Amino acid sequence: MYLIGIINSLIMKTLVIIPSRLGATRLPGKPLLKINNKSIISHVFKRAQDADIGDVVVATENTEIVEDVTINGGRAILTSNNHKTGTDRIYEAFKKMNLNDVDLIMNLQGDEPAINIEDIVSLKDKMINYQSKMGTLAAKIENEKDFQNKNIVKVQTESTLQENSFSEAEAFSRISKKLDNIYHHIGIYCYSAETLEKFVELNQTKNEIEQRLEQLRALDNSIKINVALAKSPPIGVDTEEDYMALKKIMEYKD
Repeated sequence: MYLIGIINSLIMKTLVIIPSRLGATRLPGKPLLKINNKSIISHVFKRAQDADIGDVVVATENTEIVEDVTINGGRAILTSNNHKTGTDRIYEAFKKMNLNDVDLIMNLQGDEPAINIEDIVSLKDKMINYQSKMGTLAAKIENEKDFQNKNIVKVQTESTLQENSFSEAEAFSRISKKLDNIYHHIGIYCYSAETLEKFVELNQTKNEIEQRLEQLRALDNSIKINVALAKSPPIGVDTEEDYMALKKIMEYKD
């Protein structure tokens, strides 16, 4: 299986698309906030680029983001401002690129500038090795309070996540009682090209709208989502406090 995975990895082509927009209500202008004199979105682009799993592009409705990414040596595509989810946005960018040889499309959140590069590579490899149609990442929950934190999305998996496993997701939620196989979901998805196209053609479900979790559209329509264990917990930027804390960490490292 290992040898087959290596061969398939060389044959299958992956594209990374990072959805980004300036409309965040809790932290306005978030993608363009600076850490070490570089915007958050450009840090994410660089992480994806350093993972070296395929071409990387930012999909955005804002010309300011296009300009920032371009100035920092990246590539960005301007999309509609009518998209309800990041997945719908990346699909428009994918279609605009007019590529016929892409097997996997990775949707990488634009607000995690410290995402572990090894986790990006691991997700791509597991998608290939397990011939999965849709996959994501999750980390162990270390703080008891996180189970009741609505800002931390939880995923419940069929079996305990191990380094080399790719268990199926059973449910996603914002609040969870402490149960077995509950993890902190990380906002990164990888789709086969066919699954991405199928996903965006589906109507938003009641679950998705009520919980504001687009991955529920997949589960509600019997699209399986496999989950890999991340090496590092996510450090997303949702609030001013998140930004200042991450800024301090990243600038200290450098």
